[in-house]
Amino acid sequence: MPHSQRVAALDSGAHLSVVRQSHLLGVSRSRHYYHPAAESELNLRLLRLMDEHYLDYPDKGPRRMLRWLRREHQLEINLKRINRLYYKVLGLQSLLPGPHTSRPAPGHKVYPYLLRGLSIERPNQVWQTDISYIPMKRGYLYLTAWIDVYSRFVLDWSLSNTMTAEWCSQVYQRAVDRWGYPEIVNTDQGAQYTSEAFTQAVLGSTNEATQLSMDGRGRATDNAFIERLWRTVKYEYIYLHEFVDGLALKQGLRVFFDYYNYARDHSSLSPGLPHQHYPTGPKTLS
Repeated sequence: MPHSQRVAALDSGAHLSVVRQSHLLGVSRSRHYYHPAAESELNLRLLRLMDEHYLDYPDKGPRRMLRWLRREHQLEINLKRINRLYYKVLGLQSLLPGPHTSRPAPGHKVYPYLLRGLSIERPNQVWQTDISYIPMKRGYLYLTAWIDVYSRFVLDWSLSNTMTAEWCSQVYQRAVDRWGYPEIVNTDQGAQYTSEAFTQAVLGSTNEATQLSMDGRGRATDNAFIERLWRTVKYEYIYLHEFVDGLALKQGLRVFFDYYNYARDHSSLSPGLPHQHYPTGPKTLS
């Protein structure tokens, strides 16, 4: 569906049935009814504060985040609570050396980082991916996306209420089906990406050309391009709206990613839009 028609359809969404809205968005009707993960009001407030603060201060681990929350927001909380929210729910890691929970899946191989010193000169040379926490009115969801590093083009994305290797693998395969195989896939060392399910999806027998690259431990800057995408999505869209359910969030993100790929200027492309540097395929991520 052309971008203008999609925007018009979403603007009139209040007058459309759930079945019609789901058809326009290309998603299962059941997605309208799934619920974000449940947390207490205090935990949801902490998650929102930590998520926003981390975008500006990614060097802060749980202990420094705890001191900031106590000092700036007068919150009487303990480190055990912050550790769980920081690592298990938000999936964060400090840029500083130290213990992190973005650890490999037990028994699985960690692949070397292949981008250091690499000149990225063409589309589909390097793809990056990550998972980010998305706050909602009564809970939260997780967002994953694939970005072509050369063009900054968002290849595909998906929402889920859990972070699983199978989910990450399915979104990767969907991107490959649409755009073809990349030369290098770059991820962090999280359990989703070091799992057998994901590594087989990337390095399976049907594709011998793709290499798997993983960030150095404690070096979130190695995956900098997708981190910049999260910053853009959150500051320019997520934090400006309040979403009541998963379908509303999905509708809004679909419009935003179309705007990001086809209408938003990127200074690093100097000049141009992502789709002009990734000139193939459909005009929307439908």
